[in-house]
Amino acid sequence: MKQELMERFISYVKVNTQSDDRSETCPTTPGQLLLADQLVEELMKIGMEEVTVDENGYVMATLPANTDKTVPTIGFLAHIDTALDFTGENVKPQVVDNYDGGDIILNEALSIVLSPSASPELSQYVGHTLITTDGTTLLGADNKAGIAEIMTAMVYLIQHPEVKHGKIRVSFTPDEEIGRGPHRFDVAAFGADYAYTMDGGPLGELQYESFNAAAAHIICKGTNVHPGTAKGKMVHSAKIAMELHGQLPADEAPEFTEGYEGFYHLIQMSGDVEKSELRYIIRDFDQEGFAGRKQKLADIVSRLKLKYGESSIELNIRDQYFNMRDKIEPVIGIVNQAKLAMENLGIKPDIKPIRGGTDGSQLSYMGLPTPNVFTGGENYHGRYEYASVDNMLKAVQVIVEIAKLAEAEAK
Repeated sequence: MKQELMERFISYVKVNTQSDDRSETCPTTPGQLLLADQLVEELMKIGMEEVTVDENGYVMATLPANTDKTVPTIGFLAHIDTALDFTGENVKPQVVDNYDGGDIILNEALSIVLSPSASPELSQYVGHTLITTDGTTLLGADNKAGIAEIMTAMVYLIQHPEVKHGKIRVSFTPDEEIGRGPHRFDVAAFGADYAYTMDGGPLGELQYESFNAAAAHIICKGTNVHPGTAKGKMVHSAKIAMELHGQLPADEAPEFTEGYEGFYHLIQMSGDVEKSELRYIIRDFDQEGFAGRKQKLADIVSRLKLKYGESSIELNIRDQYFNMRDKIEPVIGIVNQAKLAMENLGIKPDIKPIRGGTDGSQLSYMGLPTPNVFTGGENYHGRYEYASVDNMLKAVQVIVEIAKLAEAEAK
């Protein structure tokens, strides 16, 4: 199963499925449809039923129950797209067998090394089979590891009918990385009582709290005049943008926060004298704190408008998702079920908030409570991303164990 899982994962990461937040289509990039079609073909080949893909790239399939008990329908989801933070074009995965604990040369020609000194968690992976990048792209374990794990778990259950389970629904969705994953997801058609996103990181992660999240787009406008005669006339939009950013709390950024601490994150900036743009993501676990962060940014913009003119700045803030804890706590048994599944497999559950979001953040508010489970990846969204095939295999086992527990608890 390990070799099958690895080969499946490698085949997925070679397809460029980066999403694009500037596109208005769904999915936002053609590569996502390409992989969706590949997954549909594979689901049909392994024996799944009710396999569908719609025009928006949402793949769904069913593994029918093989028990007479009345078992809740469980869903397992993963997203097809990969992040925008670093290129996903022409991914060349590399396999490191029996990792020895030392430096991993990702790209000798470019002197790119994955080192325990920079990634100390590597010490936990001695003896594992790791899949890395070649240092020039991201890997895409977020979330193609989850896709491979769900697919491999379904193969196992199909090939082992002695393992009793209720009806299982699986879905692979587009555009999670830009917060749009559930926007056209048909919860009623999916038909699950609850679900799990296989979209976490290291071994044991189990998450049912997420940030409240918003995106902010700011346009600063200036007036360009020849610098020789600019006194009293030039208004420099890039300097307005810098002034704006300088008024945000410097220590409330991702590189200075952890745990339940929220932040403002400048994800993109560009500009010149005439026009500059800033794009932020705003994150906070607490609803009151979340509202306060958005208001602080709006207040900064208002002050700068008084200084430079009403038309000098445009601010658009868009909510992306909310903390799913409020929707999952009333059905906390689904978290406990995943926790017990891990414990039965000798895995120590690591229950902590997601310092990010998954499709489950939105799906839980759409009536489908959806905690998040580990996939075995590390260093997501960059050239040093890697995945442990050994821990990916444990994620497969967790999926199977959750299905077994649900059936065993049913009447």
